[in-house]
Amino acid sequence: MDAVIKFTSQSQGRDRIFRATQYACALAIYLLRNHSERKDLVAKLKSLEAHMSAGRKLFRLGNTANSIEAAKRTMQLSDRVLSLCLTVANINRALYFFCDNVLWARSVGLIRNIDKERWSVNASRCYFFSLVMNLTRDIYVVLRLMLQKARDKRCRQKMDQHLSESPEVAEAVIPQLDAFIFLLLESLKSDPALALDTLKNICDLFIPLDKLGIYQSHGGVIGFCGLMSSLIGIVTLARPTLRIKP
Repeated sequence: MDAVIKFTSQSQGRDRIFRATQYACALAIYLLRNHSERKDLVAKLKSLEAHMSAGRKLFRLGNTANSIEAAKRTMQLSDRVLSLCLTVANINRALYFFCDNVLWARSVGLIRNIDKERWSVNASRCYFFSLVMNLTRDIYVVLRLMLQKARDKRCRQKMDQHLSESPEVAEAVIPQLDAFIFLLLESLKSDPALALDTLKNICDLFIPLDKLGIYQSHGGVIGFCGLMSSLIGIVTLARPTLRIKP
């Protein structure tokens, strides 16, 4: 119970619960779209989804400053690739939150003379670039882990054993590809935080891709990916050991 209270007392915790609810509603709306007898339920879910989205904007009001501070910290990282990826990601995240704050101000009537659609596209574009840089970081770390695994004698023996025990696989696919997949899976298994972060970023990527028209998805995909990402976010916030660092 204490863990639940501690989690919900954090603005990030509340935001992720709201986000999970928002995308769960989106997924449910898609699944119920052809059920005319559930029209009232769908209307309620749409209303709940809209309220969750609006509520999340309040929780994100101070996140621009947090992202700027995060960018300052990541600039100090000794690994220049990580530093570049994370700094650019945090800067874009700060810009995304700024656009989001402007949209919130417009929705409550504090600002009137702005192009809502333009600001929404800009927000999605910044969010997209932030996710791309975070995914680039994930790929970089995965490749670095794979190289370490490839040099590890015990891992090489395990890989050779795997290849020798699966001759039918070796005939069906390129052995180098099988070895690559083996190293990839071993690397992800050895670092659950990295695996979760990679999966989360991939799921999140579908949202701006759809909004920007780069890759159109239906509501079910967006709802499912958003829900998966939100649940991973809840898990990593509740279990800091599963949060990728830096």
